[in-house]
Amino acid sequence: MTRAHNFNAGPAALPLPVLERAQREMVEFEGTGMSLLEHSHRGKAYEGVHFQAESLLRELVGISDDYAVLFLQGGASLQFAMIAMNLLHAGKSADYLLTGIWSQKALAEAKLIGKARAAADTSVDGKFTRVPTQAELSIDPEAAYVHLTTNNTVFGTQWHTLPSVGSVPLIADMSSDFLWKPFDMNRYAMVYAGAQKNIGPSGLAVVVMQKELIRAARKDIPVILRYATHADNQSLYNTPNTFAIYMVRNVLEHMKSLGGLAAIEQHNLAKAALLYGALDQDPDFFRCPVEHASRSTMNVVWRLPTEELEDRFVKEATKAGLVGLKGHRSAGGLRASIYNAVSEASIQALIAFMSEFRKTA
Repeated sequence: MTRAHNFNAGPAALPLPVLERAQREMVEFEGTGMSLLEHSHRGKAYEGVHFQAESLLRELVGISDDYAVLFLQGGASLQFAMIAMNLLHAGKSADYLLTGIWSQKALAEAKLIGKARAAADTSVDGKFTRVPTQAELSIDPEAAYVHLTTNNTVFGTQWHTLPSVGSVPLIADMSSDFLWKPFDMNRYAMVYAGAQKNIGPSGLAVVVMQKELIRAARKDIPVILRYATHADNQSLYNTPNTFAIYMVRNVLEHMKSLGGLAAIEQHNLAKAALLYGALDQDPDFFRCPVEHASRSTMNVVWRLPTEELEDRFVKEATKAGLVGLKGHRSAGGLRASIYNAVSEASIQALIAFMSEFRKTA
């Protein structure tokens, strides 16, 4: 078969060697006579995968024993509610830095639980073209936590310098740029990410959280929604998404084989430089609306002179084997999501298509 150049925003591209390994192991896993999909989550075969996934993540990022690593269901969207339910105590408020749709949704969920406010908001007419500067932040030093979204999938912006929030615990939704480069976990009280962008299939959220924060969380919420429940049971309190965790394990092994996060960062920077370079060569036709300093390395967005041209671009690109280039419905335009598993060859194919399209526009 001829594989498509996959620019979908999520579920997104997965490394071909990881997919091929899953194909080989689908029917029979490691000589057990059955698929991993059929194994009990309490059995030794699955537990080996489960704990190896955690170990690999700790190794790649450099996560200390001060943090719990959790594999939870419900994706990042459930975390919007769980964070506030666990950490927004009575009499406290939480600060949210609004840089896109997902941070807005996170704030909306928190407001249903307790007191929460926007400590920064860079929207203009419902659009986001940049992340805020440090001077624009209005952090409450007594806040329960500060929440930010490190990468804006929809509008193509990204935090390239972590803001200072003082002694307030910092929580980051890293769903669309998790593990794209090395980062210092110790600067965060908690990070979480839906797996379906960079590290696995949909239906799973990875949470890395200070154990101290877990111990201090509220106890007056349903047991299944307490971080302590999942930490105490090593993410095996209820039946987890075993296949998704298996796939994450395989992706993490693959990332390690490539040289770890430092090597992956260089790969991603090179891809982004190629694509932005092509856009910037003809800014009157390929217009990137994002301020240069806030451009995302993961989600590259641009506009064409008319919506009719954009529709034609998407249709012709799809026919040419370049899929997932239509922008999010709330932003319009075009978007290439160039996560870890997207190859430089796919970027080159997109650039070549853009050049030919420009000639006939």
